[in-house]
Order: sequence, then C-alpha cells, then structure tokens
Amino acid sequence: MKIAVVVQRYGQAVNGGAELHARYIAEHLARHAQVEVLTTCASDYVTWRNELPPGVEQVNGVPVRRFRVKHERDPRVFAKRSDRVFDERHSIGDELDWLDAEGPTSPALIDHISKHAADFDYCLFFSYRYYHAYYGARAASGRAILVPTAERDATIGLSIFQPLFRSVRALMYNSPEERAMINAVSGNEAVPGVVVGVGSNVPNNAQPARFRQQHNVRGPFAIYVGRVDRNKGCNELFEYFQEYLKDAAGKLSLVLIGHSLLEIPPHPRIRHLGFLDDADKFDAIAGAELLIMPSYYESLSMVALEAWALGRPVLANGKCDVLKGQCIRSNAGLYYDDGAEFLGTLEALEQNRWLAGSLGRNGRQFYRENYDWPVIEHKYLEMFDRLKKEAPRPIVDPLPGWFDRRRQDLRPAEEVIAGLPTGPAGRQTAAAPHRAAADAAGRRRA
Repeated sequence: MKIAVVVQRYGQAVNGGAELHARYIAEHLARHAQVEVLTTCASDYVTWRNELPPGVEQVNGVPVRRFRVKHERDPRVFAKRSDRVFDERHSIGDELDWLDAEGPTSPALIDHISKHAADFDYCLFFSYRYYHAYYGARAASGRAILVPTAERDATIGLSIFQPLFRSVRALMYNSPEERAMINAVSGNEAVPGVVVGVGSNVPNNAQPARFRQQHNVRGPFAIYVGRVDRNKGCNELFEYFQEYLKDAAGKLSLVLIGHSLLEIPPHPRIRHLGFLDDADKFDAIAGAELLIMPSYYESLSMVALEAWALGRPVLANGKCDVLKGQCIRSNAGLYYDDGAEFLGTLEALEQNRWLAGSLGRNGRQFYRENYDWPVIEHKYLEMFDRLKKEAPRPIVDPLPGWFDRRRQDLRPAEEVIAGLPTGPAGRQTAAAPHRAAADAAGRRRA
C-alpha cells in the first residue's frame, strides 16, 4: 500500500499543531505502508516564504517532496480579505481570494497531485483550511482522505469548504466536537468518518529533576506549553494568574515553554523558558503540578494528551468545546469559564493532592486506551481496509462557474458559525468532579 501525506509545511523543526500531527502520522504509517510526504518549501506559517529547497529529502526515514510557494502572504491583503468574508455578505470568489491570500499557495504542488494521485492508494490531506487541501483533494478525487484539524473559528463558516467535507472518501476527526461541528456546517454525515486524533512520542523515563536543575526551577509550578500568543488565550492566562499571585496562600509559579509573541509579565513567579526540545518539554511537564490550557480554539490538544500520558492533571478553558469535552470524557481535568472559576479550580488542584492525583491517573488511563500509537495506527488501517471494499464516491459539488463565483449572496462566516450547535460531545456525568472542586475552592476563598 502506498500513502501520500499532504500538508502545508513539514520537518523536524516544525514542531506544533497540524504539521507535527502530520509528521507523527506519516512516520507511524510508514511501519505499515510506503509513505511519501508532499509539502511546500515554506517553514514559517506567517510569511510562507520559500526557505527550504524544492525536491526530495529524507526526514526520519520518510521521503519528503517539496514544492515552491507562488507568493508570500501579504498581511494587509489577508486581513482585508478576512474582514470581507468573515464580517460581510460576500461571494464565493471573495472566499477563493481569501484562500489564495491565506497561503501557502502552491500550484506546483497541486499540479503534481493531479499527475501522480493514481500512484497512491490514498492521499491524506491535513488541515482543511489551506490551499493544498481545497484544491488537492479535488485533484486526488476518489483517493482523498481529509484530516481536517478544524477549530471553532470563523473559517469553518466559509461556504467553499462545505463541498470539501462532503466530497472526500473519508474524514479522520480529532474529536467528537470537531465531527459534530463539521457535520452541522456541511451535512456530511454520509461520508465515512472516525474520531482518531493522534498519539505522541512520550518517553517512559521522563526526568523532572533534571529539568529543575538545568533551568533552576524551584518549588511547585503550573506549566503552559505552546505558542505564547493572544490567539492561544495567553493574555487571559496572564491576567488570571497574576490575580492568583495576590493570594499569599498560593505557592505555584507559572512556567511557559514556547516561542512568544507577547510581552511576558515581569513577575518572579512567571518564567518564560522559550522553545525547548522534546526531552526538556516532557521532563518539564512531568515535574509540573498541572498543565494549563487557556486556548479558545482547538481541534485536539496534543499537549493535554501528553500531560495525561505523564500522569498530570489539566486545567482548561471551558469556553473551548473540545478542551471541555476532553476533560469530561477523560475525567482527568478541570475547566473554567471566567476568572473566578480559574482561581477556584487552580486552588482546588493545588490544595487537594488526592484530586490532582486521581485526575492524573485517570488521564494516564485515558491516553493508553485512546491515544497509544497501536490504537491510532489501527484506526487508520481499519479505515483503509473499509474504503478498499467501497466504490469511490463521485464529487458531489463541482467547482462553481464564473457567474456563481460572483454572486454576493453568502452570509458572513461569523454569522454562520454563530448558528452552529455548541457544547462538548460525549457523556456529561464526568463533569461532577469539576463542580465539586470549584465549589470546595470557592468555600475556602470565602
């Protein structure tokens, strides 16, 4: 069996989000099939500048074929087109212009897929919202499988993506919330799909003492791992944590790992260590009292899964349906909707070791049952076997013609997403520990 993994950027230095997800899947499927990665020469998601040479190289034993990006992203053009499609009535042509402005626009990559899709049994397209997935899935026709990595942001409300969700052979979802959202916006329930997510290369022998010694970290700490960015909820995290620091009873520090796009508050108990390699990252998570995930938009939090694999509880933003759903299904994390709940749940985890320990143990079991690599690999292989027995479905929505592209009859994407169902999927009874912990902490503060 031969599989193509198609993603917007790829490499060992690309260490987050859908791109890391794609690399993990490519490397693990390479144990069962012949895998080739098709991607661009870009390494920076902001500019999409051609920084890597075109052609083929090996990355961890997997061949990676790169194609040049036609133009870099112009932030002003992209912002203008985003305002147009997200906030105003507009046309399909406006949405296609937005897609081109978002980047990475690589006609050479699409041309290669058109000519060579038949060389593969299946083509896995990562991240629905980019040029390569929109045009590449059509070019691959009956061989296209989509890993959408969709978040609940305005992009999901654009009309151009609804046919994509209905036309691929199958979808590999990250979470039940992502599947429910895509079903609601596109009506694609008839397309085969499975919630699979992704595993991680979590070590069996993390060494938190080594991390503490190397980085001079003393005392208990909470950890944030990821890009320190407003879009990841870090402004709110700083606001809430500085409020926590005003209480002399609280002993936690906040350790931040990842590149920063924000100014870090000048407080001795808020430490930014910058980007760390995987060994340091896992040692840090293993040494933390808990992981904090303040993001409003996720399709799956890999770092939350990594924390659970290491037996650490998670405190998540309850306004993100996916994070809230993960906490409920795992019974391994608490969540907050505002500053008061942040303080209450953080103090509950700090002051009740039995609670933190129980959540951490639940998280480790949840990870083993759902995200160990044999589980992930089996779901992919099972889908490939299923599709072999089914005839390819025709593309149900052809690309619109000249006149249809120019009709100004599409609702603003923000309006579309506002009408979609909200809330976590799955069983609700597991929310009880969150309520009990928050109530207990609230009584202590009173």
